[in-house]
Amino acid sequence: MRVRRLIPARGPSLLVNTGLVVAVLLAGGWAYTTFTAPGTASAGEARTVPVSRATVTSAVSVPGSVRSAATATATFATAGPITEIAVAVGDSVKKGQVLARVDASAAKRELAAAEADLDAAQDAADRAAETDSPTSQADAAVTQAELKVAAAREKVDGATLTAPIAGTVVAVNGSVGDSGTSAGGATGGGATTGGATGGGSTASGSGGDGLVQIADLTRLEVTAAVPEADATRLKAGMPATVSWNALPGTTADATLAAIDPNATTANDVVTYGVTLSLKDRPDAARPGQSVQVTVTLDTAENVVAVSALAVTSAGNRNTVTVLENGSQVVRPVEVGLRGDQLVEITSGLTEGDRVVLPSTGGADPSTGGGRGGPAGGGLTGGGGRGNR
Repeated sequence: MRVRRLIPARGPSLLVNTGLVVAVLLAGGWAYTTFTAPGTASAGEARTVPVSRATVTSAVSVPGSVRSAATATATFATAGPITEIAVAVGDSVKKGQVLARVDASAAKRELAAAEADLDAAQDAADRAAETDSPTSQADAAVTQAELKVAAAREKVDGATLTAPIAGTVVAVNGSVGDSGTSAGGATGGGATTGGATGGGSTASGSGGDGLVQIADLTRLEVTAAVPEADATRLKAGMPATVSWNALPGTTADATLAAIDPNATTANDVVTYGVTLSLKDRPDAARPGQSVQVTVTLDTAENVVAVSALAVTSAGNRNTVTVLENGSQVVRPVEVGLRGDQLVEITSGLTEGDRVVLPSTGGADPSTGGGRGGPAGGGLTGGGGRGNR
């Protein structure tokens, strides 16, 4: 008997497999052509930005902090144990209001003795005048006694501490029974208190250890440290913007009020302190808050501008790469004001041209992304702003 082997039919399976292979090859060829063909619209659009008119702003942006524009530290003018503290942190006080007292017993005894000496000296001077005796020595004794009385009275007055300025109590550095040491001086936290003294109180520097520290919370200012390279470009009166780190969306206009003439060096970094006055005080603003300060150096409005990422600078030569008929052409340009995000172009480009961004560049800075490269103007913390 002949045995017949059954062989599976291959016709349909072979056709299906062949069809799949052909489809894969066609799809791969289409993908390669699409993503590698030079000058295609999608690739060009992804790597170019248009030349248009905009406002170019050059600015310096640095961190800063808020403080009171008028502060003072009240310190007793007479030493002694504290017998009373009349205020607490958070209290509002008026200028001249009693803050605390020390034991004035010793000062009062000294005043009484000085007044008795003055009376005796005055009697001696009167007797000398009545007897036509020389009075110069007696008059000198009276003058000396009057000086002692005045000094003793100041000690009595100095036993009562009063507020040198109006404001809010922000610190009380002591308690009843402590020794109320005396100190002199009359300056405070960026604002001179004018040597304010009243009832024996003395305003000392805000960095001192006086008994009561007072700040005017209605008058706030901002301080910051600017790198030396940028500080040379700053001038008093320049406009600025302050934004609060802890208060999202909170900003305020400010004016550069003062630039410290002396530099500060820390870790080999040289900075200059600046003070800015706030035009409007946000309701939630408080001394000690951290902020970001942006000082506007210069502004060019309605000028031909392009992304700073697109400008390549080498010495005095500036170039951009322009997309022309699908080809990239390097073109020299003249630049004006350099911002961190935009650069003013004074010649070499016209509105509507499309310039090529570096392949490693970030987001289009003309829309608020990306930060400047070589054309960023060298501003520390770059605060140049583009379209508004």
